[in-house]
Amino acid sequence: MLDPQAILADVRAHWALYCAMPVIAAVIGYVTKLLAIRMMFRPYRFIGIRPWFGWQGVMPSKAGIMAGIMHDTLTKRLIDPAEIIGKLDPRRVARELEGPLLNAVEDITREVVGRHRPGLWESMPAMVRRRLIQRIQNEAPAAVADMMRDLQGNLSKVFDLKEMMVTHLTHDLALLNRIFQQAGRGEFQFIRRSGIYFGFAIGCVQAVAWALTHSPWIMPLFGGFVGWFSDWMALKMVFRPMRPTRYCFGLITWQGLFLKRQQEVAAEYGALIADEVLTASNLFGAALRGPLSDRLFSMIQRHVDDMVDDQAGLAQPLMVYAIGSTRYQQMKREIAAELIERLPDAFKSVERYADEAMDIRNTLIERLKLMTPEEFEGVLRPVFEQDEWKLIAVGAVLGFLVGELQVYLMLHA
Repeated sequence: MLDPQAILADVRAHWALYCAMPVIAAVIGYVTKLLAIRMMFRPYRFIGIRPWFGWQGVMPSKAGIMAGIMHDTLTKRLIDPAEIIGKLDPRRVARELEGPLLNAVEDITREVVGRHRPGLWESMPAMVRRRLIQRIQNEAPAAVADMMRDLQGNLSKVFDLKEMMVTHLTHDLALLNRIFQQAGRGEFQFIRRSGIYFGFAIGCVQAVAWALTHSPWIMPLFGGFVGWFSDWMALKMVFRPMRPTRYCFGLITWQGLFLKRQQEVAAEYGALIADEVLTASNLFGAALRGPLSDRLFSMIQRHVDDMVDDQAGLAQPLMVYAIGSTRYQQMKREIAAELIERLPDAFKSVERYADEAMDIRNTLIERLKLMTPEEFEGVLRPVFEQDEWKLIAVGAVLGFLVGELQVYLMLHA
């Protein structure tokens, strides 16, 4: 170990380098945080040679898991899909769908009947044709209302919210990233800045250790420690402690930053989920195209069959006679299929009402604000838990390498 006079002489001779140590350590802390946050979300696709040499953003690589966790948080603690869909008034939905569907009824009926027996529709008396179409149109709203009540009563059999969310978010990685980046915007900003403060403080200790030892291991070890400790500590301070706690003889009060921002985050997160994920358009689309859509189509088929049979009236014996009972049943199935094919466009007329009636945004925001700290932590914590050790390790390695560069500069100054 150097004597005091030699230490002071060395500091005077290389004061600029000693002053630079805390600054460089602060830069290390900031850059490692910046890189760690970047690595959480980018790149979207794996870059490198699988399985070990390369990287894919933590969020994109775990998209399915993250979407599943998000679904579980929403449905177990915040909203019940049956409750949300139950807010829709079947009669109001029928009124909203009435225009698009009634316009399609005549075209669908004429096309399907003509397909099974060319010329039959045209040969039917105009009064019969008109009455058939009119009766079906008159009963269509009631049939749609019955179908909506049936859907509400059997929602779990025809709609899979988790599959919808996982599919939607894994196909739109930018949206998945944006949800968590926006929810944790304040936390990510804190993490970046904390690297500067932690790094500078540790850099001061590093300067003293170098002056006392001049060991070539001081710089890389401190650099690695800065990268590791500042990452680890920043992540701890985001979520711990869960409730306001006093430190330093009561002089400092601290609560996990994310938990402290619960009211603010609730408003942003709830609005984003409601506006981008749990929209009427996405929910209707999932019901019509999801893995359980066959059950929904069977339900629609049953209602269409009943409506056609009930309202065919005078025309039914004529059509059965002309095309046979088997083809008549097939015709009804095709009418239902044509109707189902037009439903996505028809439902666009319902979306505005449905979004207002379900009121998912306000429901989410209000319930997010009422969550306990333990529950609210689960909104963002999974982002950091996924491969968190890798992010901290990268910070440590980068800090170690910068420390080696410092040694080179010090020894060749």
